[in-house]
Parts: sequence; structure tokens; C-alpha cells
Amino acid sequence: MKKRVLNLVGVVLAISIIGGTFIGCGKSSESDEKKDSAKIEEVSGSITASGSSALQPLAKVVADKFMEKNSNVQINIQGGGSGTGLSQVAQGAVQIGNSDVLAEEKLTGDKAQIAKQLVDHKVCAIGFAIVTNKDVKVDSLTKQQIQDIFQGKITNWKQVGGDDMKIEIVNRGKSSGTRATFKKTIMDNKEEAEGIGTTQDSSGAVQKSIEATKGSISYLALSYFVSEESKKGMNLIKIDGVEANKENIVSGKYPFWSYEHMYTKGEPKGATKAFLDYMVSDEVKTIIESKGYIPVSDMKTKQ
Repeated sequence: MKKRVLNLVGVVLAISIIGGTFIGCGKSSESDEKKDSAKIEEVSGSITASGSSALQPLAKVVADKFMEKNSNVQINIQGGGSGTGLSQVAQGAVQIGNSDVLAEEKLTGDKAQIAKQLVDHKVCAIGFAIVTNKDVKVDSLTKQQIQDIFQGKITNWKQVGGDDMKIEIVNRGKSSGTRATFKKTIMDNKEEAEGIGTTQDSSGAVQKSIEATKGSISYLALSYFVSEESKKGMNLIKIDGVEANKENIVSGKYPFWSYEHMYTKGEPKGATKAFLDYMVSDEVKTIIESKGYIPVSDMKTKQ
């Protein structure tokens, strides 16, 4: 009887040891899998993004955050306008082309085939405002009045309720996505008058020009007005009495806005894919809002 008990104890001990060995192996395997997963998530390489100067401030901040987390990745964010970004990414000169407009709207005619090669990554929405120099005493303009100003039909602020002061138009270049959005949403695709006013090649240059030029008018992304300090020297003009702000854009009351797109030539891979995934992550949503942009998930209206 004692012998049987001893044998039974021996069997139980053997099973326990074998079971422990398998459990240990399971833990080791699980640990190895986690290590392998971590290795897969590590990215490296160099990324250049060019294009929209309206998206540039956000892209730069997010790129810096991404590089802090991924020390083996170098990201260079350039401006140049949406048309430039789309052309360069299509040519393979950059990995990402930033644009305020859809590629198929910007790349037309003999360039339409190029647009089909590009993959759209919609990262946020952005509002734009009609802006004037601080000395302009006008609070609101109708869409028709804005069209007439940019077509050269209205040339003095007194014609729209302001002081007797010449209107100085500050345009964006033809490659600008902001200009394309302005033409589509405010000008109703009517052409602006040629040869009047000045032309600036970036949003930052427009901002400086408006601050320095008496009687001037142009348009800028709301991301350039995230603080009261940034509004000094300029007035933000209502359109048909509606203020340029997130609430009015989201509800569809305010017309001057667009989605921001980051295009790649074909599906992105490696560091480029990881960066684009990070751009639309929950962590970046707070950055998007703090910089004056609108998360795509907040939009209730379509464009």
C-alpha cells in the first residue's frame, strides 16, 4: 500500500515538472513574440513631404513628435503649394505630397493620368478666412462682393461700406491649393482678374504682406490665427455675416474650408506608412485641434 502511494506521488511530481516546463516554454515563446513584434514596429529611413503651406505648420509639429518616438527616422516638411506637392510626389521626388485639394481637381488635362497613380490620405479639415489689413473698417462681405473685389469690379473700400481707401489685393500663386479652394468655394469657379494686386508664394508671406499693406485683402488658413497675438495687424472678415470658426464649418454654415490630403505614389510602406498612420492617431487629434485644424471625425458636412 505504501509503495502504491509513493508511486502515485512520483507520477504527480513528474506531471507537475513536465507541465511547468511547457508553461515556461509558453512564456518564453510569448516573450519572444513580443520582442519580434517590437522589432517589426521599429522604423527607419528618410521622408520628405512638400506642398500645401496651409498644412505645413501641422505636418511639421507632428513630424517632430514622430521623430522623437522614432530616432531612426528623418522627416523634412517643405511648402511650395499643393500643385508643387502633387507634381513632386507623382515624379517620385518626395514621398508625400501635401494638398488642400483633391489630386483629380488639381491635376487635369494631360496630367489627369498622373492623379490616378496617387493614393489619398485625408488627415484633417481646415477652415480659411478672408483677411484684411487692420485699418480696413469692414466687418463682413457677401460672397458677391468678394467676387467683385477679386475680379476688379470693386476697387475702393467705400463701395462696401468702408473708408475711402484703395483695395490692395494679395493673391496666392496658381499652384496654391488655398487659392484653388478659394476659387471653388468663394469665387464659384469664376476667374480672378489678371494683373491686379500682388502675388505671394506662401501663406506666411501673405500674412506679412497683409499686416504691412494698408487697404489690403487676401485669404489665409485659420491655423495662422490660433492666438490673439497672431491676429494683430489683421481683421478676419465674415462671409455673408457668418464668422470663420470651427462650429460654423462643422455645421455647414460657413463655406470656405477644405480637407487636407497627404498623397503618396502607390500604397505607402515602412516609415512613410508609419508616419501617415500616426497623423490620424488619437494622440495627434489633440495636436490637430490645438493648431487650429479640425479632426476628420468631427466633420458633419461633406465637400
